[in-house]
Amino acid sequence: MLRGLGASADQRGAGPAARRAIDLARQSIRQGRPAPSFDQIVDATKKIVDQESETLLRPVINATGVLIHTNLGRSPLGRRQLDAVVEIAGSYSNLEYDVEEGRRSSRYDHAAKLLTALTGAEAALVTNNNAAAVLVTLVALCAEKEVLISRGELVEIGGEFRIPDVMALSGSRLVEVGTTNRTRLADYRSKVTDATAAILKVHPSNYRVVGFTASVPARKLGELARSTGIPFIHDVGSGFMSAPAGASWAREEPLVDVALSDGADIVTFSGDKLLGGPQAGIILGRGPLVEKIARHPLLRAVRVDKMTLAALEETLRAHMEDRLTDLPLWSMALAATEELEARAKHLAEALSAANKGLKAEAQPVASVTGGGSLPGEELASWAIALDHGERSAAELGRALRHAETPVIGRIADDRLLLDLRSVPPGQDPQLLALVTNALATA
Repeated sequence: MLRGLGASADQRGAGPAARRAIDLARQSIRQGRPAPSFDQIVDATKKIVDQESETLLRPVINATGVLIHTNLGRSPLGRRQLDAVVEIAGSYSNLEYDVEEGRRSSRYDHAAKLLTALTGAEAALVTNNNAAAVLVTLVALCAEKEVLISRGELVEIGGEFRIPDVMALSGSRLVEVGTTNRTRLADYRSKVTDATAAILKVHPSNYRVVGFTASVPARKLGELARSTGIPFIHDVGSGFMSAPAGASWAREEPLVDVALSDGADIVTFSGDKLLGGPQAGIILGRGPLVEKIARHPLLRAVRVDKMTLAALEETLRAHMEDRLTDLPLWSMALAATEELEARAKHLAEALSAANKGLKAEAQPVASVTGGGSLPGEELASWAIALDHGERSAAELGRALRHAETPVIGRIADDRLLLDLRSVPPGQDPQLLALVTNALATA
């Protein structure tokens, strides 16, 4: 054991940590740097031990201005959503049990009752995410047959997962329609054959094509599907249920109930985007088709657990009862810019007073929804712009990331911006303390 680490450190794995510290020292020497002293290696070992004893998944403060930040866990859940999760997770439940009849039931019934009431769909299912919802739909309805999709909608979902890959995995055959920038109804009609299983429309929720473009409205594809007897599957992506006052920036996003009324036989979307709930994939549509999907064995591999269903139920009730601001995503998205300005000016003044050498100013900025929703749309916001005479913006950012609760901002014009659009007001005192402590100890 290295002298100075102590017995408790040794019990937590000081031996492997010491070997890693020595390896790092050797790498540093090979790169031409001076050899560290014994005490420096001991300090490095202690730091490694401390880092490895920390909880791996932990909260951060999202001051990037990106509301649905995939890398930071998408949007947070609200108090009523969390209470619902805790209540169900901490006890047995009627997850797959009909209390009235005293017999087994389906875990999907709970969410299906609310989803059909909210949207008017005949039936509904829930999977673990929207990629799974699209995959199980294609596997159940289109395996070994052709699916028509516009070339302009062959999107990459994220993490290098692409619609063509999902379709290939499903066993269906991709039939590309039109061109990247222009697709017409006649292009779809000309590709319909006896081997066609479905028409698939994918909303480009994470990019926008502008200029010389044309696409076919969902209503027209619904009419074509009905006239040919082919199912129409519409992946709307974000799960946008309603356009609340003050959300004019969301006017171009397709609404779930409109997608159904436009003639979609199956509609799929995410639970953790504009719906404002937990990670989930939702399938809505015609009863016989949803039932066919529900019978497919793949559904069990992508099913959701009781905690997701509990959070989703409370999310859906918030929409049904017009309580959107109970959902943190919508509370932050609909926050007035005047409120954000007042918070930014107050925090900037407090930070400048508490940190020698730091210049903090309130600055108007633009936030984004993120998470594959509303590409190109910006929300007016206010940020705290941090400037330090002795530290670069990158150094300030690094110091804040190493705070007790990491604070994640963004850099612009060599200033570190802390955008308050994505910081709930209740976190302001914590943000002030974290920034002050991080700069004092860095």
